[in-house]
Amino acid sequence: MPANSKKVFVAVTNDISSDQRVHKVCEYLTKKGFEVEVYGRVLSDTFEVERSYKITRKKLWFNNNFLFYAEYNVKLLFYLFFRKYKYILSNDLDTLPACFIASKLKKTELIYDSHEYFTEVPELQGRKFVQKFWLKIEGFFLPKVKNAITVSQPIADAYKKKYKVNFEILRNLPSLDREVHYEEVSFPTNNKVVLYQGILNPGRGIKPMIDALNFLENIDLVIIGYGKVKNELIEYVKKIGLTDRVHFLGRIPHEKLPNYTKIADVGMVMEEPLGKSFEYSLPNKLFDFIHEGIPIISSPLVEVKKIVEKYNVGLVIKNYEPTHIAEIIRTLVSDKELRKTIILNQKSVKKHLSWENDVKLLDKFFI
Repeated sequence: MPANSKKVFVAVTNDISSDQRVHKVCEYLTKKGFEVEVYGRVLSDTFEVERSYKITRKKLWFNNNFLFYAEYNVKLLFYLFFRKYKYILSNDLDTLPACFIASKLKKTELIYDSHEYFTEVPELQGRKFVQKFWLKIEGFFLPKVKNAITVSQPIADAYKKKYKVNFEILRNLPSLDREVHYEEVSFPTNNKVVLYQGILNPGRGIKPMIDALNFLENIDLVIIGYGKVKNELIEYVKKIGLTDRVHFLGRIPHEKLPNYTKIADVGMVMEEPLGKSFEYSLPNKLFDFIHEGIPIISSPLVEVKKIVEKYNVGLVIKNYEPTHIAEIIRTLVSDKELRKTIILNQKSVKKHLSWENDVKLLDKFFI
């Protein structure tokens, strides 16, 4: 058996320490006997983690815009050129150029995992030149990909229609036996808590939720996460005088995150309709809230709404008006019978909406 026959190389541009999907995929492959190496980058606010697989982080001169993606892919291609793996797993379009070229040069099997509809993310809306650049990248490489995975059926359908590429579905579901470092935690408030957890990027519904606090009493917003708009949100909260009602906890390792999730009163999944990527998305926090028994306030976007209404695990907003959001929050907090029903429903669907149900799909690609 060749020395590289069980080696899997995994490329990511985001923070390895907080990417739950990549971690779960790597854990599964490791348990199946594969030797996994994850290649990422050094970020200023990252933290070290212990994993059952190898992590390689490279420091980059550039961390934003075109120069970052160019530098990352050049370094990644150079790294792969001098090494041999049986499989290369490319996560999202920004890692695909180097991974695709390396797979051809080294005659390595390529698997592509699209975590989102990349060219339709909110960060690209209104930026025609940048969006056109990524569409060119997508249009060149994606039709040539043979093994592809994504997070929801609408994204798979969109790529199938556009590029005639078949995508399998692997949803961002929690594991039933996920590793949790249990500890007693508390929020910095005695009020009821609406919880946001995840990346702090545009279009996550956080500002409308902050504004809704003006129409609520004894209910605060707790924000766990990091991202591009964190400082902007902090300044906005100061500007409108709600620093005592909005609490930023920063980044928390995903092994400890469930300790916070389970003590919240309401979980928010309120992505805004800023491009088809959000319209088609199934955020992992949606399923995290279901697994921890937290009633959900959700956006009316197609895939999220479908899950919330099908399993009756929360309430869906009709619009993003602060008064309307406040009304929904008030109901989710005060209606005891509704909360009881939702929590029972969440408990009954946990096993069905679990990583163990979907992850066996990977056996088709990693043999």
